[in-house]
Amino acid sequence: MGAADRIIVALDCGMDRAIELADMLAGHATWLKVGMTLFYQEGPEAVKAFKDRGFKVFVDLKLHDIPHQVRGAAKAVALTGADMLTLHAGGGKAMMEAAVEGAREAVEQVPGLEMPSILAVTVLTSMDDATLASVGVNDAPADQVRRLASLAAEAGVAGVVASPMESAMLKGILGDRLIVTPGVRPAGSEKGDQSRVTTPADAFANGSTHVVIGRPITQAPDPAAAFDAIVAEIG
Repeated sequence: MGAADRIIVALDCGMDRAIELADMLAGHATWLKVGMTLFYQEGPEAVKAFKDRGFKVFVDLKLHDIPHQVRGAAKAVALTGADMLTLHAGGGKAMMEAAVEGAREAVEQVPGLEMPSILAVTVLTSMDDATLASVGVNDAPADQVRRLASLAAEAGVAGVVASPMESAMLKGILGDRLIVTPGVRPAGSEKGDQSRVTTPADAFANGSTHVVIGRPITQAPDPAAAFDAIVAEIG
């Protein structure tokens, strides 16, 4: 894959703006992310709109519930044609296994439907030591990421979501599984509400397979030019 095929553009906005951005990025980006804001507003139609335009779609809903509910939700998301979907690793091994089972049920139900890559979210990139401690986790973020990534591998998911600062460590745990990293900012960009960040080039050098970038692209005066500049920065 080239750099452009490994950058997921986060469309954390309403549908009209998301369509506008998608049309601007056509021929530049391969991946678009549909997060909670957009999916909760538009439902499966949001995924369909971008699939119809030829994009791969990362549905980032961070499922977290009892295994029965997550199995059904993962099946429903897989039926939209999503190429990636997320759930919280903190829901436990049985919950992650149920998500894999649900997605597989969707693939078996619809001829030609491809199995989405199910990704387990480890520790949100907005969280630091103090935030973890406030919810009862007294380990450092890297230690918690390691624990949850190991559990995710046992559950058979396709990969994890973690900060780029943990990518190198995760390669030894996950092997060839996907390592998708938000909290990525081009050189000179504002951190925003992220705590554990690095540049796209450093994330890939550390072992990330994909990076998620939102505002530095979507809020740029020319989103396509901003995307191309990031690809060039990665080299």
